[in-house]
Amino acid sequence: MFIGMDVGTSGIKAVLVDEAQKVLASHTEKLTVSRPHEGWSEQDPEDWWVAACKAIDALHEKFPREVGAVRGIGLSGQQHGAVLLGGDNKVLRPCMLWNDTRAETECNVFERRFPQSRQITGNIAMPGFTAPKVMWVARHEPDIFGRTRHVLLPKAWLRFRMTGEMIEDMSDASGTLWLDTGRRLWSDAALEACGLRLQHMPELCEGTDVAGRLHADLATRWGMAERPVFAGSAGDNAGGAVGLGATKPGDAFISLGTSGVVWMTTDSFHPGGKFAIHSFCHAVPNTWHQMGVTLSAAASLAWWSRVSGLSEGELLAELPEKPIAPSPVVFAPYLSGERTPHNDGSIRGAFIGLSQDTTRTQMTQAVLEGVAFSFRDALEGLAASGSIFHEADVIGGGSQSPLWTSILATVLDVTLHRLAHGEQGGAFGAARLARIAATGESVESVCTPPERVGAIAPDLSLKGPYRRAHQRYREIYPALKTIHHH
Repeated sequence: MFIGMDVGTSGIKAVLVDEAQKVLASHTEKLTVSRPHEGWSEQDPEDWWVAACKAIDALHEKFPREVGAVRGIGLSGQQHGAVLLGGDNKVLRPCMLWNDTRAETECNVFERRFPQSRQITGNIAMPGFTAPKVMWVARHEPDIFGRTRHVLLPKAWLRFRMTGEMIEDMSDASGTLWLDTGRRLWSDAALEACGLRLQHMPELCEGTDVAGRLHADLATRWGMAERPVFAGSAGDNAGGAVGLGATKPGDAFISLGTSGVVWMTTDSFHPGGKFAIHSFCHAVPNTWHQMGVTLSAAASLAWWSRVSGLSEGELLAELPEKPIAPSPVVFAPYLSGERTPHNDGSIRGAFIGLSQDTTRTQMTQAVLEGVAFSFRDALEGLAASGSIFHEADVIGGGSQSPLWTSILATVLDVTLHRLAHGEQGGAFGAARLARIAATGESVESVCTPPERVGAIAPDLSLKGPYRRAHQRYREIYPALKTIHHH
């Protein structure tokens, strides 16, 4: 038996997985986010600890014998958060989360102090990453920075509470801007740019490695026959990729969830270039990945649902199953800023082309298309960085819409595959990594892909119209940026 836990922003999810890789039970404990100022996003790490223990308590209550037989525990987690610990290993301040945007100024300072940062880390400095956040603390809260002895990411802190070990895996470490991503080592130069040293960092490991054992008192609490090992584990997207079996070079998937991800597994390190592509280590050894991110994917449809007063299902029911032509309205899905390719946390969205004749259905279709165009920008950024694919699995809540997936396939000119069981997420991937760490089995034998149950091919008759619509869409961002600046 194995447990996987995902340290998410809205909750901590724990799954219990048996030897046949069947999920026996799942439980989620909700979390809240504090936003004391515009652009700030924080959580108290102690809340993760309480939620994680309650989640495993719930599994134990339903399946006491099976939880007692657990051999390994894995974690996946929200990336980029900054947990600062003092000399007594106590948390010094709330954790600034991945979607905290206060550190824009520090991004420029970081790249000026570390001119080789994009080549070494593979990524453009963004406010969401960990390094600028810590620099913000040094500038605005110097007393706290001066007392900082360790910096941990969210799941590494939870591991520390559960095992006593300060260890981080390569995939999560890639999102700090402190990792030499090609060499899979902490970069002294990157740390120095932030006023830190190697002593501040946790030990590095691969996601499949053994990285501590559960504290004896917790093993007793959950009736475990022996103290389970912890896997090195994974960041949230890498954990999701492990769950999907996207561990071999060339494996690709598209996640049409609250935010959107275009992912490709690679056999070597390729810096992300100028298009805000993430180039990270994968959670499995000797493997990397590139990733483009759309900040408001299914979140855009959820927003339009709130504004229109209709449920998402009602909005989609008004549309055909396949598009007939692009909408005359264009939607820019920058409701929370945009990551790829613009790296602009302050830009905001818009509808363009409204008229007296505009209908609600045209606006709904425009929302779906605007998200697809944002994915197209991400796909082109990946291609410019060397990652090209012509088919991919599609997951996430939005993938349940035949219309949306048809639009997406045509806009991307990629065949998309629906999966029989593709929604297990990072917690399931973490359980797989726990199994590998505990048993020594190979990645290939454990991380098998789910069954494909349908293919959505591009509509050749609409490729030209959607190509032209995408060009129109791309003209919107510069105009919005000018308006926003003024």
